[in-house]
Amino acid sequence: MGSTAHPAWLQPRYRRNIYLFIYYLIQFCGHSWIFTNMTVRFFSFGKDSMVDTFYAIGLVMRLCQSVSLLELLHICVGIESNHLLPRFLQLTERIIILFVVITSQEEVQGKYVVCVLFFFWNLLDMVRYTYSMLSVIGISYAILTWLSQTLWMPVYPLCVLAEAFAVYQSLPYFESFGTYSTTLPFDLSIYFPYVLKIYLMMLFIGEEACYWEGE
Repeated sequence: MGSTAHPAWLQPRYRRNIYLFIYYLIQFCGHSWIFTNMTVRFFSFGKDSMVDTFYAIGLVMRLCQSVSLLELLHICVGIESNHLLPRFLQLTERIIILFVVITSQEEVQGKYVVCVLFFFWNLLDMVRYTYSMLSVIGISYAILTWLSQTLWMPVYPLCVLAEAFAVYQSLPYFESFGTYSTTLPFDLSIYFPYVLKIYLMMLFIGEEACYWEGE
């Protein structure tokens, strides 16, 4: 008996593409909402809008960045072809900056650097997820391909500088409030501002790795 061909939607590659398209679409919608919200609020309220950026979009930003951790799994199981190390370093940087540095310190949330950092992050992600989403369904635009391959070169170092400045501005608050600093047995202790200062050095090392490997 001849074998019966499976419907297209049962093919593994087809199911993978559907999943990736939905994932990229969700990320695109989230980052587009953030970017549009920031832009409209800036033109409506000017510099005043920068102070409460985190309060307006922080929840959606945290959701998008948390979901993006799935991309490490995508790479490991082979459904995405990106390099694991640069993506791991980039996601780790964002999670630490967003959840550890900004979310934990209310005083940092109102700094201008948070608005600048979110702008750079979303600018990169809007282009990247748009390109990836359309690529999955076989649609390609020359200008979008060019942006996805070149925009990160000038913007990613600016992201790292903004991240470093956010860490620098947070140090006095971690020193004052003792957040995450703790005492361990045997007269040992963890002074978190020292950890952040070490992280600052590692941030630029990671930036070099991501820059030369490609985002």
